Amino acid sequence: MYFGNYGLYFLISIPALLLGLFAQMRVQSAFRKYSQVRTNSGMTGAEVARRVLDENGLQSVKIQQVRGTLSDHYDPRNKTLSLSQSVYGVPSLAAAGVAAHEAGHAIQHKKQYGPLALRSVMVPTVQLGSWLGPIMFMAGLFLAIDNLAVIGLILFAGTAVFSLVTIPVELDASKRAKLALSSTGITYGNEIEAVDKVLDAAALTYVAGAVQALSTLLYYGMLFMGGRRRR
Repeated sequence: MYFGNYGLYFLISIPALLLGLFAQMRVQSAFRKYSQVRTNSGMTGAEVARRVLDENGLQSVKIQQVRGTLSDHYDPRNKTLSLSQSVYGVPSLAAAGVAAHEAGHAIQHKKQYGPLALRSVMVPTVQLGSWLGPIMFMAGLFLAIDNLAVIGLILFAGTAVFSLVTIPVELDASKRAKLALSSTGITYGNEIEAVDKVLDAAALTYVAGAVQALSTLLYYGMLFMGGRRRR
């Protein structure tokens, strides 16, 4: 290979890395900006989530506060919606958008939204493949054991597929969040535009994650084919 293995890796990965950095900067900037803008309703993130959940017949879903920044998530296994400290008790537009988005995942779960169900099924495999796949692949490549390398490649490919499935799941949750915020009167007027900016910025991070996973998979595939040609 003309650039060598390291040169090839950087050639493939740098665009994805730059996209990921841009996405993180954008979401942090949007969240920070609209965390300073109070909602006209005065509702905190926890109150927004509770309203959206209750309006959709999800009174059984629990809401709890967790540590971390943008660590918000919904766990379908125990029907618990976790909100970070910067969202849970904060009456800001950013908090409202994030809380409603996570409530959107709970609505997806209730309605048995296909991509969410698929993503949930894939979680155990992805957790295993994300660290074991590269190890098996590199071991197979180094020892010239093609079958081992292929198994590692397939395991890691699951991570790339998972990141692709995540995109429609997150976009749909944001769509449900915006609809819920408007229909319940939690946000109105120009407030929804601010929520759009926060959620759209967050969506870009999932696109960037998919691009990074696919670029790494491409690199592994090229290493594998190059190794076979040199024998």
